[in-house]
Amino acid sequence: MRHLTDDPTTLADSPADVTIRPLTDTDELELFNRIPYPLNDELADDLAGGRRRLDWMWVAVRDGRLLGRVAWWTNAEGAEPQQLDIFDVDDELPDDGIRAVGAALLERAAAHVLAGVDTPPEFARYLPGDWRDDPVQRRGTELRMELLEHTGARFVVERLRLEWTPGTPIAAPDGRLTFRPFTSDAEFLDVTTRVLTGTLDAHSVEELAKRSPREVAEAWYDDEFARYTTPREWWRVAVDDAGAIVGFVVPARNAYHPIIAYLGVLPEHRGRGYIDGILAEGTRVLHEAGATHVRASTDVGNVPMGAAFARAGYVTFERLVNMAWS
Repeated sequence: MRHLTDDPTTLADSPADVTIRPLTDTDELELFNRIPYPLNDELADDLAGGRRRLDWMWVAVRDGRLLGRVAWWTNAEGAEPQQLDIFDVDDELPDDGIRAVGAALLERAAAHVLAGVDTPPEFARYLPGDWRDDPVQRRGTELRMELLEHTGARFVVERLRLEWTPGTPIAAPDGRLTFRPFTSDAEFLDVTTRVLTGTLDAHSVEELAKRSPREVAEAWYDDEFARYTTPREWWRVAVDDAGAIVGFVVPARNAYHPIIAYLGVLPEHRGRGYIDGILAEGTRVLHEAGATHVRASTDVGNVPMGAAFARAGYVTFERLVNMAWS
């Protein structure tokens, strides 16, 4: 199989009369957004915040008609691309047209954007919760995944994207638990290292196959948790009557939404129903801070976590499919 960043001399030929190029100006966002997608409303702010660049946003155009588009995202200005999160081809094209436009667009854009990158960043596709029941969504998604598989990508996980809104009751506090902030970064790293034992999170399982739990926890902290600008006092440790740490929750706000960034119960305390009280505490922290909604996500295969969010009144509003190159 060809790699996503193969030498451009071997790239798929463009379909006749199709121009493939990067955006040159923010005025071209109107062109780029002609294909509907949940991330469209975020693109202008992402460009202004350095999370996207115009030369990371490519289009395939014929006679002024947008046939396809692709874009990468990063979490900090100046960083390498961290996610391929937009890959669209006009669903009105026949299947062979979708394959031809999609392959040429993806490969030519990747040859520029990922030049010098050893492993392409992960692919993310945001989908309606019932995407398999919608023939158009299913066809388009499966064709995209097929195209990515031909470049060496493999399926990683499907995730539930969840949302809580005010008016949804928050569970009463669990009388077995008290909550406090973390005392230090060292305590945070110790607890996040311990929670990885027996994890059902697909990304964590993959990381643990390559690195130690401590190394994975440190990477989490550096790449994600340390970047949140909301108060560290929001991060809560759950403690039982004996003073033992049972679990923790990280309420925060990222660049887009208030979120439950992480929620965990330590292995020796699992199966006792603590998760509901810990999630309620994280939701309560954000609600009391004025959040008009709270977002979260979990793997479809993490059944206990999904059930906890459902009991807490979180509604699945989207799904997310991840693929990766390795």
